[in-house]
Amino acid sequence: MSAEALGLELKPKLTPKSKLRLDPKTGKYILLYPEKGLLLNATGAAILKLCDGEHALSAIIAALAAEFQSDADVLRVEVLTFVQGLLDRGLLQAAP
Repeated sequence: MSAEALGLELKPKLTPKSKLRLDPKTGKYILLYPEKGLLLNATGAAILKLCDGEHALSAIIAALAAEFQSDADVLRVEVLTFVQGLLDRGLLQAAP
């Protein structure tokens, strides 16, 4: 499935094997999963903080557009691509 095929009503959340943690040494967020970790930039961390199963992708995009004072259309592509990549890797799931 391509990022463009994701519905904006999808409410993503971390899978049980994935944990979002703040690294106390660097002050940056890391997505931890079995035997690996993914260092996140500010945008990636902001996206994952909102991937709680309660926020739809449309709400995540709107919140990030306000937070980063950015164009929602540009953010839409970035958010959908990021979320799709994590869905493909089994680190995010759709909330029931």
